Amino acid sequence: MPAVLSVEKLYKSFGSKSVITDLSFDVEKGSIFAFLGANGSGKTTTIRCLLNILKPTSGTTSVFGSQFSLDMAPKIGYLPEERGLYATTRVAETLVYFGELKGIERRKATTWAYEYLERVGLSDHAQTEIKKLSSGQQQKIQLGITLINQPELLILDEPTKGLDPVNRALFMNMFADFNAQGATIVFVSHQMDEVEQIADSLVMIKNGKRALYGPLQNVKQQFGTNTIHLSFSGEIPVNDALYEQTHTEKNETQLTPKPNITPKEILHFLTEQQLTISDYSLGAPSLQDIFVRVMDDPTY
Repeated sequence: MPAVLSVEKLYKSFGSKSVITDLSFDVEKGSIFAFLGANGSGKTTTIRCLLNILKPTSGTTSVFGSQFSLDMAPKIGYLPEERGLYATTRVAETLVYFGELKGIERRKATTWAYEYLERVGLSDHAQTEIKKLSSGQQQKIQLGITLINQPELLILDEPTKGLDPVNRALFMNMFADFNAQGATIVFVSHQMDEVEQIADSLVMIKNGKRALYGPLQNVKQQFGTNTIHLSFSGEIPVNDALYEQTHTEKNETQLTPKPNITPKEILHFLTEQQLTISDYSLGAPSLQDIFVRVMDDPTY
């Protein structure tokens, strides 16, 4: 599949401070691509370079096969990290106004706006001023502005930040629907469960450099398939020589074997410690665990 977005040997510095270093990745047409990294790792800077908001120090970026230009705007929906709306404008008129700015005929923009408000549960607020909406409701309007031109490419910078679980699920379903219609989606997120739910591939950057890149399942397999998922009663003993314990919830946990340690050795040790194990399985670590390990590991 052809690349919709491409970053090749990207460097970006602000004065003497290097923000992006030798970053390369491609986003295939029709994919859902997650862009991951800790706060301040360079994700937003990379997006701004792709959209020609910032000029790279060196390296190249391309959108639809060439450097971004304004004539590509009708094919792109961009939800930036910093968001803002006209406080005293009414909800429906806000959507219609931005639709017209994107070249949509007013009647079509109005029809789309009301259909969208119905879908996101805001049809009763069509004539409400923006300033009277909650932050989550305003976020739905921001997303509507991003989607109204039915873009081929969505670039979303933390689209579910601050949303409750119900509205997070609503957004995830809408992204999946847009992707099913052929849209390519690139999204920044710190919610690893969201990434595992819908992404097919990812890039993870650390201190401006690429740490992990590729199809989601391939990335997970790099970290082995022998993570132990346990259901137990009692208390898991600490044993830094055998395993690392991560992602503990109530009576469930994950244990990642240390190098050259087998799951069988760990289970034998735990039973010797009189831990009652009600269920266990082997599998790849969660993306949350992988993220934490990469961020904590100085070799990445």
